This record gives sequence, C-alpha cells and structure tokens, in this order.
Amino acid sequence: MKKIFALLLALTMIFALAAPAVSADEPAAVKAGFIFLHDETSTYDLNFINGAKEACEKLGVEYIFKTNIPEGQEAADAAEELIDEGCNFIFADSFGHESFLMQVAKDYPEVQFCHATGTQAHTAGLDNYHNGFASIYEGRFLGGVAAGLKLNEMIESGAITADQAKVGYIGAFPYAEVKSGYTSFFLGVRYVCPSATMDVTFTNSWYDPTLEKEGAIKLISNGCVLISEHADSMGAPTECQDKGIPFVFYNGSAANDCPDTFIVASRIDWAPYMEYAMNCVAEGKDIGADWTGTIATGSVKLTEINDKAAAAGTAEKVAEVQALIESGELKVFDTATWTVNGETLTEYMADVDDMGDFAPDTNVIADGYFHESEYRSAPYFDIDIDGITNLDA
Repeated sequence: MKKIFALLLALTMIFALAAPAVSADEPAAVKAGFIFLHDETSTYDLNFINGAKEACEKLGVEYIFKTNIPEGQEAADAAEELIDEGCNFIFADSFGHESFLMQVAKDYPEVQFCHATGTQAHTAGLDNYHNGFASIYEGRFLGGVAAGLKLNEMIESGAITADQAKVGYIGAFPYAEVKSGYTSFFLGVRYVCPSATMDVTFTNSWYDPTLEKEGAIKLISNGCVLISEHADSMGAPTECQDKGIPFVFYNGSAANDCPDTFIVASRIDWAPYMEYAMNCVAEGKDIGADWTGTIATGSVKLTEINDKAAAAGTAEKVAEVQALIESGELKVFDTATWTVNGETLTEYMADVDDMGDFAPDTNVIADGYFHESEYRSAPYFDIDIDGITNLDA
C-alpha cells in the first residue's frame, strides 16, 4: 500500500511539473456590462451600442446590454444585476446615470466603472470610477462649416439674402454639453458665412420625437433656413425632409431617410475608449480618471457628406479645416471669433471641479482660446455668445 501511495505521489508531482505555468502577466478575463438610457431607436444610444459591440467583438470580450435604463435608482439596480452576472467592467452612457453608478462603485471596489459625459471622476477619489468623453466640439465645428457652405450656396443662388442666413438648433437641455455643441457648430457656420445668426430651442428631453419635430417647426416658422440639433430621434430630420430644409445631424447618417436635405453628421466613436478601458482591466492597469478622445485617436468622426444636399466643394473644404484643427493652427473656441455683449473675453471661470454647487473654480481661457475638455473630459463651455438667440429664454 505504501508503495502504491508513493507511486501516486510521484506521478502527481511529475504531472504538476509538466503542467504549463500560469504567467503572472497573463491578461485577466473581462466580462463587460453596458447600461444604456434608451435602445437602438435613439441615435445617441445606437451610437454607443455600435461602439460597444465593435470593441467587445474585437477583443473577444463577453458582454451584456441593459437598455432603457432611466437616470435614477434603476441605473444602480442595473449595475448590481450586471455584477451578479459576473461583469467586472461596467459602462453607462447618460449624464444622469453618474451619481447612481458612483454609488455602486463605492460598494464594489473590485469592479471597474466607466461613464460617458460625467463630470465627477477626477474629484471623486475612487480608483475604480472613470469618466470619458471626446472633443466632439471639433466635429460640430466641421459640421458647421458644411452648413455655412450650404448657406453661401443659397445666398449665391438668390434663394436667401445674406441677412436671412439664419440657422436653427434643437437642444436637449441647456447644459454645458449642449451649449458647447451648438456654439462650436455656430462658430463653424460663421467661419465660412460671417453673416449667419442662430436661433436655439430646447426640448428638455434627451429623446422625444414629437418635441424634436415641434422644435424644427418652431425654428422654421421663425425664419431658420437650415437646422441642426443635439437630440436623439428622427423627429426633426424627417420634418426638415418634408419641408425641404437642409439639415446637419448628430450621431449617425440620415441619408436614407432624408436624402434631399441631410448634409452630414458628426459623432463620437466610442469604440476606441471602450477598447482602451477594457484592455486596462485585462492587463491590470489603471484607467485614467478623465479620458478625452480626439480626431487623432479616431474618437471624433464625420459621416459621409451627402452630395445631393451639400454645397459643391464641401468635402474638400471640410478636409482643409480638419487639417487645421488637427495641426493646432485653428482653435474652435478662439476668442477672437466671438464676443459676449460685444466684448472679447480674456478669462472665464468655469465650474470644472463639479462639486454640485455650480461654483466657478477654474480659469479656462488662456493663449487666446477657451480650453474646452482639457481640464476634464466632459464639456464645460456654458457661455451665451453674441449671434445666438435662445427662443425659450
């Protein structure tokens, strides 16, 4: 019996020595959970869903989607459900999810949480909670250039006069993210069409097809001859198609549904950030508290330009301006190109360290331009500049 036991022990040791060693550097398995405010019917959420699928499929990561999760306790519940299902990486896509995601992050330090458009990661002091965004204001500016060229074409053809070059913009909420977007769009318009002005109206909803359609009707009735938006449905684009009003979209192409009026759209490509963050989890590396993607990182993109609606030469001009932005020669928020009550700003205290008190804390104007998304990833440009009229004020 002793001999048999000794033989078995020897064989066990031999097999153990022959077994392949597990490297301490071997990547950890990642299981990803995603929380979306709406579903594929929202252009905003669809853009995130496509980015998540692309990143996960490229990395071979198993993933679970939670859609139509409101900006309330439901977000925390969804995160805990994902953890129960084995997820060690969780991503949420809407501004109002942030406080609930942070709540869960405090209880599960072994899980990494990433959140789009949030503002608190760089001050929260949580090693496992992170914000990400991109310099979408650069894409908005390029969309504005395309819009300004269309206005110029309309002026040259006699369809409108220079003083009728008024664009309209449908915003979701009067938040900094939305203001940054419509201001950069307007500055892009004025870059090529100096006589342009802009009216803005808000739906106070991230996704409401009826209100967005009504917003388009309101703007067109007020004399706007070209429309853009920071909203998430096809309500406004289809109204513009019906009325023959040129349109610059957000988050995806509307060329199939609006072939005669859709010009171009800008969007954030979320795949690079998701891939970066999940690789950090796999390799045991720190995820940056605040990450800002750019055109150079492939995070800011334009859709195809619809030649049927765009002015001649749009693609070439947009490429020219994009090169200037990428080189740093052109700054979107160059203070020489806009004023407030007729004055050029030389400094501006923004609420960068968002502590819930809406207290300005950081001067964000230096070297002649507003440094958007440099002190934190989420936008903080909340200035009302000359040339833009808020119809809801």
